[in-house]
Amino acid sequence: MKALFLTLCMLIFFAVPAMAGININTADLNTLQSIPGIGIAKAKAIIDYRSVNGNFQSIEDLTKISGISAKLLEQIREMLEI
Repeated sequence: MKALFLTLCMLIFFAVPAMAGININTADLNTLQSIPGIGIAKAKAIIDYRSVNGNFQSIEDLTKISGISAKLLEQIREMLEI
């Protein structure tokens, strides 16, 4: 019983961070590139946008980045957070 409890605790401990989305206001270049459809150019553009305009107010603000369409945003939305 103790082993089962310990196993469940470890599963929760490691699974919860894996379910968290990528924060588009704090993610670095490598993290942004891990998002499908976001290569180095779009990742740099996201970081540049943040530098000039401040944090994104919503996930939809990503469509202000050249090359990030509403269609791409819908495909990756579940991976992202503010």
